[in-house]
Amino acid sequence: MALIRGLLTDEEWSFFEPFVVSASPLGGRPARDHRRVLDAIFWIARTGAPWRDLPAELGNWNSVFRQFRRWTTSGLWDVMLEALADGGGEADLLQMIDSTSIRAHHCAAGGKGGTYRQGLGRSRGGFTSKLHIRGNAHGLPIALHVTAGQEADCSNYDALMEARDSDPAIMLGDKGYDSDPIRQDLRDRGAVPEIPTKRNRHVQHCVSRPLYALRSRIECFINRLKNNRRVATRYDQTADSFFGFAALSSIRLWIRFVHVT
Repeated sequence: MALIRGLLTDEEWSFFEPFVVSASPLGGRPARDHRRVLDAIFWIARTGAPWRDLPAELGNWNSVFRQFRRWTTSGLWDVMLEALADGGGEADLLQMIDSTSIRAHHCAAGGKGGTYRQGLGRSRGGFTSKLHIRGNAHGLPIALHVTAGQEADCSNYDALMEARDSDPAIMLGDKGYDSDPIRQDLRDRGAVPEIPTKRNRHVQHCVSRPLYALRSRIECFINRLKNNRRVATRYDQTADSFFGFAALSSIRLWIRFVHVT
């Protein structure tokens, strides 16, 4: 185990432990086994390796996979993200939205219900998914949403806003979110939309350059998130499994930020 990089620190485990233990049935695995399962899942997320290539020291690959699926389908990662976001305090007053395209491996095809239902499609980048992110003032995610790669950013604004009931005072977004309904919705929420206008619009809106420059924080978060190869390239057939890796990797970045600051 000492030769395997990226294992959970005690600080990280102290966050995960109450959630994974409470999500387990009575008489289930002891806490130490949950920690090893999380270590195994993070190893898969970081390396991008197939489940069957999981090192024996981290447990049986099929047992780890089934536990990952149970936690993912139960909505546990959403609960953890919400708990972290609730502790963000005034960081929720300034929020930002963005998205990133994820190239999908050919093995991601074949999920139940077809590729589109599983958040896969064709865009300029080829066979892709898109990860939509709503972040706080630090660029850390408070909501995530997975769609097919060809989906427009503005079409998924509502899904991001409905995922968390925390209205911002200021919302930053790029030109992909420049639409009258989005601007009006933000005003109805009491927020100032700091979104640049597309060139072909008759009415041009000004943005605060110092505020808009803060969008680099969510872009930096996306770059760090993609250090996890299972997020940088999608190998999962189901949208919820890919979401699980994206959410779990985001949670770890959240925890590290909290302990550093």
